[in-house]
Amino acid sequence: MRFKSRIFFVILSLLVILNCLGGGESKPFYLNLAVLLDGPLSDLKYPIPSLQYTRYVSIPTIRPSITGRYSISPSLPSGITLDPDTGVLSGIPTEPLPATEFTITASNSKNSIQTKIVFQSSTGIWQNAAYIKATNGDIADYFGNTLAIDGDTLVVAAYLESSSETTITNGSTASADNGADSSGAVYVYRRNGASWTQEAYIKAPNAEAYDYFGYSLAISGDTLVVGAYLESSNETTITNGTTASADNSAGASGAVYVFRRSGTTWAQEAYLKASNAEAGDLYGYSVAIDGDTIAVGANGESSNQITITNGSTANADNSKSESGAVYVYKRTGTIWAQEAYAKANNAAVGNWLGYSVAISGNTIVSGATGESEGAAYVFVRNGTTWTQQRILKPVNPGSVNEFGNSLSISGNTIVVGSYWEKSNDDQIRNGITASTNNSLQSAGAAYVYRRTGTTWAQESYLKAKNVQTGDWFGMGIAISGDPIVAGAPQEDCGQREIT
Repeated sequence: MRFKSRIFFVILSLLVILNCLGGGESKPFYLNLAVLLDGPLSDLKYPIPSLQYTRYVSIPTIRPSITGRYSISPSLPSGITLDPDTGVLSGIPTEPLPATEFTITASNSKNSIQTKIVFQSSTGIWQNAAYIKATNGDIADYFGNTLAIDGDTLVVAAYLESSSETTITNGSTASADNGADSSGAVYVYRRNGASWTQEAYIKAPNAEAYDYFGYSLAISGDTLVVGAYLESSNETTITNGTTASADNSAGASGAVYVFRRSGTTWAQEAYLKASNAEAGDLYGYSVAIDGDTIAVGANGESSNQITITNGSTANADNSKSESGAVYVYKRTGTIWAQEAYAKANNAAVGNWLGYSVAISGNTIVSGATGESEGAAYVFVRNGTTWTQQRILKPVNPGSVNEFGNSLSISGNTIVVGSYWEKSNDDQIRNGITASTNNSLQSAGAAYVYRRTGTTWAQESYLKAKNVQTGDWFGMGIAISGDPIVAGAPQEDCGQREIT
């Protein structure tokens, strides 16, 4: 009671003083009793003891039960913040986190008090993070036909985009011109927190109608590789820099463009052409990159060579039409040079080596869909020397067509798609077997291979759980570590949710 009397006396005294200073005029007066009543803290609580969050999705605002000065230990995951003045937890988490206990301390002049809260990121839960459209979207541009992602950078191609622009636009705009039908374009998007924004709109410096720039693309860090397999110049050398040939005398010889980012600015670093470029080679039909190494497929290339040429040359013979080839390039500083010209050791007319290509470290795998039911060729590098290590074939060849139409590699694991595979199996078969049933035309399948030492063996045979005729399961394939993603573009279930 004595403490309350003192408070009353202080308030009354302040009112008298303020009234005197105001010349007797009545004025509103507000007093923060929380300051005067600053006593020991007690009963610190948050409304929830734990939270499981989804990366790049805002967490609910979490408020404590009392006021004070706040601190937390250990440090919160990136994107989540603790307001030191209010104790409020909020933000957009951007990194994965196992279940972790955090100690929150509230303090004032009298004492400190603690409580605990547990954060962890969700696993196995997918959410729609963004819906992306081209800033110059038009009818039949095919925006999204090809895409690639690395970290916070997403690259989307529209290989039928039709502007006649021949420069890179760094920023959020794009040309609305339609003067070069199906010349193609690539759009680069960057994520900041939970938001995606366009960083660049990229066109070939020699863009012309029907080049199909962007039909293939790949990204590694700040380096982007874009294929234009119908580009038609007769150039046979690499142009390191920002230019490209305007010649059109070698129809569908194909070209590949290398772009590099500095900060937020993209610029062309190189214009790649096959050292034996000729009309119809379709060079750039597939591309892949890992660090400073690029692999380019040219499934229309026609030489009769059945060996690998390590170095900068390639065979000019044309006696095995569309046998196909893979070209390997290595960067030193900012200079790209051809490191190898790879041909299958059983190269034959119509094999189409280079239809697909993927790279991981010192291993390249390339699909040859025309080799009987299809095949995937594995090439490995030792120093600067490339050799063929293995030919991968399906164990159920009678059921398979287009084996190798898609493929991906991560370390010692290769996944090969065969979207015309015919079996009615609806299970994953771990091991070296596969169904020989042929009752579902073009249902599709994927095959997983694992390397031990230098030996490759089938590890699994993948089929869709809801397998149906014509689904084209395996038309697109990707692997990163253990997870594998397979696309089925003609699957026709009406479901609209993630299961």
